[in-house]
Amino acid sequence: MDADGLKAYYLAAGAIDRTLAYIEPNSAFRGPDGKARFDLTQTRVMLLDFPTGVARVEYIPERSKLNVNQAEPRELGSLLVALGADPARAEATVAGILDWRGGTPGGSFTEFDQYYLSLTPSFRARHASLQEIEELLLVRGVTPDLFYGSYTRDAEGRFVPHHGLRDCLSVYGAGSGYLLDVNTVTPEVMVAVGVTPESAAAIVARRNTAPIRDMGAIAGLGGPGIGRLGMANGSIITLRATAQLKLPDGKLSDLHRTVSAMVKLLDPRDMRDGMPFHVMRWYDDAAILQ
Repeated sequence: MDADGLKAYYLAAGAIDRTLAYIEPNSAFRGPDGKARFDLTQTRVMLLDFPTGVARVEYIPERSKLNVNQAEPRELGSLLVALGADPARAEATVAGILDWRGGTPGGSFTEFDQYYLSLTPSFRARHASLQEIEELLLVRGVTPDLFYGSYTRDAEGRFVPHHGLRDCLSVYGAGSGYLLDVNTVTPEVMVAVGVTPESAAAIVARRNTAPIRDMGAIAGLGGPGIGRLGMANGSIITLRATAQLKLPDGKLSDLHRTVSAMVKLLDPRDMRDGMPFHVMRWYDDAAILQ
């Protein structure tokens, strides 16, 4: 890793640490008005300015994603199509996910197991609930682009980002009977649960102005899936920080470095050594869609 890349990496990592301090309910790092510096009623994105660069930190509740172990086949298929998979590939990939998370009679081998055993190294499907979302990368039909997201070019040659399964599914996501966080759920997940594409686009445009605080703000939008959306932060969140260095002329470098942390926000009764959170996973050079 070159020197600038290393500096940007540590800048992003430091931005995660600073954001954790800012969202603590009793943080000493208060704003001039005495309120928490990261106010979720005002934003889900925080811009941090450091002497050597800037970092953009996203607050993403895992409850903005579908639970990969509980999502219905119809939802998974609609999600895959919304992410760009053709219907035939989506159907085959859904079958692979259902096989991976489902048991077999007497522990028998499935056609997917036969395929996995032909690979080097060989393995069998778990045939039980996924414990980490990265297990999807082992499922037949799930490619890195489908999992992490990808870019295409528009007519003017500019890169257009596309979400991946990692942005839409989680082992801690919203299962049956639970609401998806309206302020951070991806448009592809909204479409998958039955929100019309036009309504999903309208919700994204609305929350890009300011977080939605009242579901009445999106009343009248179309699709039966509207009822799946609500205020649902949850206790498990992902913080994703993307850093850029400042150049001598004050402009920002084109180089980006991104890190993510999956964090469990603890109830005061469950705090360990006084820490109000527990870092569950840390991702270096996390995929980023800009």
